[in-house]
Amino acid sequence: MADTSDQKPWKLLRSEPGPELPVFKVRYDWLENPRNNSVLKAVVLDFPEWVSIAAITPDKRIVTVRQYRFGGAHFTTELPSGLAHPGEPHRAAAERELLEETGYTSSDWVYLGWVEPNPAFQNNRLHQWLARDARQTHATQLDAGEDIRVETLLPDEIHQYIRDGRLRHSLALLSLARIMPLWNTAGSKDEFFQEPLILDQGDAAS
Repeated sequence: MADTSDQKPWKLLRSEPGPELPVFKVRYDWLENPRNNSVLKAVVLDFPEWVSIAAITPDKRIVTVRQYRFGGAHFTTELPSGLAHPGEPHRAAAERELLEETGYTSSDWVYLGWVEPNPAFQNNRLHQWLARDARQTHATQLDAGEDIRVETLLPDEIHQYIRDGRLRHSLALLSLARIMPLWNTAGSKDEFFQEPLILDQGDAAS
């Protein structure tokens, strides 16, 4: 194991706001490298908290969404997900996003934990939720920037989508990996883990 005892935090010298864009704000931080005292101007993207929802129906299907993504300029299959509104608890955001994007609701929610989407320049967390016994109880409530198709997939269909390259969204894959085996599936008859991989349970209510 590497010795990190002498690795010191970078010193923040000053910050300056950058452009405020529709999805995030830009901030410039000047930091001093403790290794050589050089100063770096770092770009920080100030995002809201994100949520991702792995929703499982009573017949053991996973609720997925297909939508056009502007960055990749193509359609992707992924899990329902989105941004938390200012001051909105991330569980409430997960419930809202699942309802709005798919029309599904659940009364059995399990917090799986959070990950950092890209701490190289983002400062937010992705909160991962499992919604069990999810049922389609409403029509979708899409905003003007969305055109979503909902599809429910069996675990073996999820595996086929991954093999075919139709499901490549890294954060969706990471959330799915908390509830089912994704990679070493040969000979496995397990549809879902008996218990999901849960981390950071203390953050479930925040």
